[in-house]
Amino acid sequence: MEPTLEPRTAAATLVGLVPGTGPDGRPRPDAPLAAVTGVTGYVGGRLVPELLAAGYRVRAIARNPDRLRGRDWYDQVDVVRADAGEPAQIAAALAGADVAYYLIHALGSGRSFEQRDRHTALVFSQAAREAGVGRIVYLGGLYPEGEELSPHLASRTEVGEILLASGVPTTVLRAAVILGSGSASFEMMRYLTERLPAMTVPRWVDNRIQPIAVRDVLRYLVGSASMPPDVSRGFDIGGPDVLTYREMMQRYAEAEGLPRRVIVGVGVLTPRLSSLWVSLVTPVPGGLARPLVESLVHEVVCDEHDIARHVPDPPDGLVGFDLAVRLALQRIQEAAVSTRWSSAALAGAPSDPLPSDPDWAGGSLYVDERSEQVDASPAALWRVVEAVGGERGWYSWALAWRVRGVLDRFVGGPGLRRGRRDPGRLLVDDAVDFWRVEAIEPGRLLRLRAEMRLPGLAWLELRVDGSDDPLVGPTTFTQRALFHPHGLAGQLYWWSVYPFHGVVFGGMQRNIASAAERAEAARTDRPARGPGLSADDGT
Repeated sequence: MEPTLEPRTAAATLVGLVPGTGPDGRPRPDAPLAAVTGVTGYVGGRLVPELLAAGYRVRAIARNPDRLRGRDWYDQVDVVRADAGEPAQIAAALAGADVAYYLIHALGSGRSFEQRDRHTALVFSQAAREAGVGRIVYLGGLYPEGEELSPHLASRTEVGEILLASGVPTTVLRAAVILGSGSASFEMMRYLTERLPAMTVPRWVDNRIQPIAVRDVLRYLVGSASMPPDVSRGFDIGGPDVLTYREMMQRYAEAEGLPRRVIVGVGVLTPRLSSLWVSLVTPVPGGLARPLVESLVHEVVCDEHDIARHVPDPPDGLVGFDLAVRLALQRIQEAAVSTRWSSAALAGAPSDPLPSDPDWAGGSLYVDERSEQVDASPAALWRVVEAVGGERGWYSWALAWRVRGVLDRFVGGPGLRRGRRDPGRLLVDDAVDFWRVEAIEPGRLLRLRAEMRLPGLAWLELRVDGSDDPLVGPTTFTQRALFHPHGLAGQLYWWSVYPFHGVVFGGMQRNIASAAERAEAARTDRPARGPGLSADDGT
């Protein structure tokens, strides 16, 4: 029988394990409390609704809780501001928790990540023990015994050992490649396969891998919370298929209806060179690609399936590779990707909020502000504004944007290919190419903070003012580019690019306005101004 593509949540396969759901379907006040770190990341952001559906009360722990606003589950959880590496903060955040999820690791965060991983794990484990937490659950990496591990895989292994030695019953889940819409591993495989009909690749493409679907990872995470107190150990978790990376790419191509790929393995590509190659071909930046590539140098296959004793396999079995790919593609096609690898903040990216005062005392703040009236309703204009970036582009000099994206890639930034989580809807903290949503007021304001490598801090603000009643007045579209320079390099940068603002930002404003007017004209059967420019057309 053909496997169904109907959604299956982790909670749906664990009904009855957690007696915490009231008649209204919401967790009861006396339900077990799950404290979750890493909620702004790929797995953590998906785990929260699964725990809620399974009957747990949830405390979402984040260094910047504002990044969680707009999530569907935001009003159903207790949101706490805390840094897991700060003893007092994390101790307060874990108080009263029955289970604590440790979903933190310094993937792609540059030098000294081992020390940060070690410090944070030690602080967290001590705080969990002192707070009387009943269980710690950690998602780590699958690794082969007796081999020299890559720095990132070794660090994740060490974190698991620290948590197991905490004195708190601990479940360490060890997974290899996680398959799901928006996961970094899936995106890397997807873009390599789609963009390269023929490729020369490292020899590691013939190493065996046991991938696992993200829905099975979530099912194991939820189920681990209710393990008996005498269980404190690590578990290998994987899907039903053991494949080479070469076979994974060929089967992905088959699922997408692509011709069979020509894949030639060579031995001269080191993990560093491989990660540079991956970052040029896929949206995954080099800092994130390298640990992913380094983990593939090893054969990562489960040695046991003991987890099934405590979290039984679902009646229809674990999700296989082919079904996992089809489910992920279906999510992408339906614009139903709830979290993405880019959900996590980029290491080294600026995080300073926009100064609210134009005469900011913190230093120079350069502003390029443009405003014009648009012959369209605010709603029509907002739909165009909220959909900028990604596949739609930036409505101006496309070559200039692409060149800037390539240059950013070469200096370690995310570049333009990071794209968007959803093609039409934005939430606070969503990544949009080399920007991140800092603030959004639906229908009125979108503020993006630059995460490209710059000698300063930069923002792009798009504002819509007006009434849907044309008799009240016209719709006004205001666009502001702001830059706070760091030192002389920042000053030189601003004045070197300023002459191009009229083409880049001026063209962007005009083309966004024209797109909104065309959309309004199509709806009301009246003529619109300007030619039919697409998002990536020049000016």
